[in-house]
Amino acid sequence: MTAESKRHAVACVEQAEETLRELRAALARAEITLPSLRIDPATIAREAPCPRIELGGCSVDVAARLAAALRSAP
Repeated sequence: MTAESKRHAVACVEQAEETLRELRAALARAEITLPSLRIDPATIAREAPCPRIELGGCSVDVAARLAAALRSAP
């Protein structure tokens, strides 16, 4: 892996972590918690990471509240 590709990989992981924090905060404002919300570890374990965020599973109640929050979003 070249120095440039290492910098790119680090930037991708940092962006995913920031996005995850922002999503978690936005969900918290709507009083929604997705317990399985995380960065998929398999997608950052590669030589050239390309992070994906897993939303994971949730209860029907949480899914209904999430749908309602999205419907009321501008």
